[in-house]
Formats: sequence, structure tokens, C-alpha cells
Amino acid sequence: MKNEYLLLTPGPLSTSETVRQAMLKDWCTWDDDYNKDVVEVIRSSLTQLATRHPGYTSVLMQGSGTASVEATIGSALGKNDKLLVIDNGAYGARIAQIADYLSIPTCVISLGETQQPNLEAIKNALKSDADITHIAIVHCETTTGMLNPIEPVIKLAKQHGKAVILDAMSSFGGIPMDIGELDIDFMISSANKCIQGVPGFGFVIAKQTSLEKCQGQARSLTLDLYDQWQCMEHNHGKWRFTSPTHTVRAFYQALQELQDEGGIAARHQRYQTNQKTLVEGMRSLGFAPLLHDDLHSPIITSFYSPKHSDYQFKEFYNRLKAQGFVIYPGKVSNADCFRIGNIGDVHPADISRLITAVKSSMYWEIK
Repeated sequence: MKNEYLLLTPGPLSTSETVRQAMLKDWCTWDDDYNKDVVEVIRSSLTQLATRHPGYTSVLMQGSGTASVEATIGSALGKNDKLLVIDNGAYGARIAQIADYLSIPTCVISLGETQQPNLEAIKNALKSDADITHIAIVHCETTTGMLNPIEPVIKLAKQHGKAVILDAMSSFGGIPMDIGELDIDFMISSANKCIQGVPGFGFVIAKQTSLEKCQGQARSLTLDLYDQWQCMEHNHGKWRFTSPTHTVRAFYQALQELQDEGGIAARHQRYQTNQKTLVEGMRSLGFAPLLHDDLHSPIITSFYSPKHSDYQFKEFYNRLKAQGFVIYPGKVSNADCFRIGNIGDVHPADISRLITAVKSSMYWEIK
């Protein structure tokens, strides 16, 4: 079955026909054909994609990407620990909200949605608050499309002996990085992002020593990261509770297609080309990006809405959808924007077709 339209969103996203076809078979969650030959291969593949360094392992968690973030926050921090959250968008704010729900002591550095992390502010927070044990930061903040420079933040955290939790939800698989080289303790992502699978589970790739410290700390039964990992380790990929089998098998196919494309470096190049083609085309039609070019990720881009009184996002959205493209509303608190994603089974020729569709959908007069 062909897609009716292209999803130009940060996930769920447009998948290949072969990824969708992989969900047409039913699987038994106790069978070795599933656990050993699918789940364990996925776990090993994810770890190898994440780092060349030894000492890392992976664990899969049912639910949305946010469920995996909550599993990590709720399991990694003990009763005497404190979290420092770097917040420059909705997803940094969500980490802080999760910690608040779980009654975890938290310090938040709020930067505004168009500002990158302030190293001096982080340094001052670490110096002034000895209770901080963990730092959490979002890699690609899809609120705006900003790619946060994580290396200096992680280096600073390690200089002060802090554990690092990286929300790489919208970047892992699409932007090259070695989490072992960076010395990240926990990295979180989701099936329906740059690996180009479908929604249904997230995953955490972690230092085994850091994961072992989570034993007995979870604030939730179903989101106990350590117990889930132990179950998979000792039962050859078995999940504690019902596994999203069809989604997992689709992800297995998506990993194969990532390899066939040439790996993360090749996918990153395609996403970058998509994003540059998008920005150039939109600028030619009078649209201005929210962020400076140096701050853009290759994942998603925010554009200012036209100022013309006749412009309505919903009308613009519907006109594009009728031509086979779905874009995203804005999420910036102090600017009227919309967003267009570049990830998924999306190619430069698709972006060029989008620009033509945008031009024909402009029923207002751009000033």
C-alpha cells in the first residue's frame, strides 16, 4: 500500500514500503525466532551503531519515546540524587516535568527556545549545588530544530563527576556520534525517528556500570529500566510484559535498510541535503527560518508564519496535504511559526516537489 502523503514531521514519519510490509506477520513473544533472531540482533546492532567502545549495552522499552525518557529518569536517579536539566525547548521542559512528577530534586537552567546551552550558567550551577549528580540535555530540540552542541556540556559534566543523560530522540541514527567517546551514561531514542521504523517502543543505550546502579531505584513497575534489561539479558531478548512484536520486526527491517543506505553517515548526508534544499527553496518564496543557519539541525526546521492577515496555518496545511505533504504546526512560545521535517523516507527530490507545492499553496501575498 502506497502512502497517501509524505509526513514532513519529526516522527512518526514516512517509512518505506518494505518496513511496513515487515509488520504483516504475527510473532510469538516466547519464540526464539523472535527473541533471539530479532530482539537480540536489534539490541546488538543498536549498541554497535552507538559506539565502538566496550562496556555499553541496550534495553528496549514499550511505549513512546517519552516513556523511555521517564524510565531512564525514574530509574537512574536514586533517593539521594539530584538532576540538572538544560532546558531550551519543549522536550527539555518535559524532562523537568517528568522529574517533578516523580518527586526527584531538580535544578533547571531555562535558556529560552532560541538559545544554545550556556556553559557558564551550567558551571555555576555545578559549583553552587554539590547535590547535583546527573545532567540531562536534549540533543536535537525539535521545538525549533536546534541542534545543541552537546560535547562541551558533557565535558563539563564529566569534569565535575556527573552522570549524563542524553535525549537523542530525534538525532540518533541520523547524526553521527560515538556515545562512548563522549562518555555518555544513558542515551535515549525511539523506533520512529532516524532509524525510520514505526511507533511502539523506545530504547536506551547505556554504560553497563551505570545501568547496574539502577537496581532497586525505579519509581514504576512497568518503567523499571534495570529489570527490563535484566529480563532481556537473562532470557535472550524476552520482554517482561507484552512486546510490540510487529513494531519490533519493522524496526529490524529499518535497521537493515539503514545499513543498505550506507549507515549513519550516509543518512546524515541525505538529511543535510534535504534540509539545505528546504531552506533554500523556502527562502526563495519569502519564508524566513526562525533560527540562524549555524543552529539548524538536519532534522526539522521552524519557519516564521507569513504576516499577512489572510494567512491561516490550517488552510495552508490543508492545501499542502491535498498535494501530498503533511507539515507540522509551530511549538515556539513567543513566535508564530510552523515546522517542516526532513527525516524518514524523504529524499531531495521530495523536498523539491514540496517547494513547488508550497508555491502553489500561497493564497496570500507575502510581505
